[in-house]
Amino acid sequence: MEHVVLVDEKDTQIGIMEKMAAHIVPRLHRAFSIFIFNSKGEMLLQQRALTKYHSPGLWTNTCCSHPRNGETLAQATARRLKEEMGLSCDMHEVFTFIYKAPVGLGLIEHEFDHVWFGQCDTTPTINTDEVASFKYMNLDDIATDMKDHPEQYTEWFKISFEEVRKHI
Repeated sequence: MEHVVLVDEKDTQIGIMEKMAAHIVPRLHRAFSIFIFNSKGEMLLQQRALTKYHSPGLWTNTCCSHPRNGETLAQATARRLKEEMGLSCDMHEVFTFIYKAPVGLGLIEHEFDHVWFGQCDTTPTINTDEVASFKYMNLDDIATDMKDHPEQYTEWFKISFEEVRKHI
């Protein structure tokens, strides 16, 4: 059974909770979103596996997840990027944001999200339990596609994309 770290609005840990329960209640919990760019400045997007418990088949940032209790964000981001995309690269935290959004099946994401950037030209080796596909896109093309087809993108990606662009 997976757990998430519950936090207050200043990201101070206030407990832990079973992951699915935290998405039903919903409770604010710590999360991270990784955005990897290649040397051309294109963003690596992933399409979530069709078997994911929420937002299946939607396009989103390179990787996202929740740190484990007692795990640093640096440890969690490196672990999850390797587990989902088969990649390792230097990354750094760029900004944080809090959001609350329905993600289907009666679940709500309420996250204190830490956004990390990295640069990598290695071809991903995806974990098909997590990821259906991947592609690199330039930011203008992503913005246009997201405007034309918002239903094809995850809620947190749509919420964070413009702030990501400001930090490039």
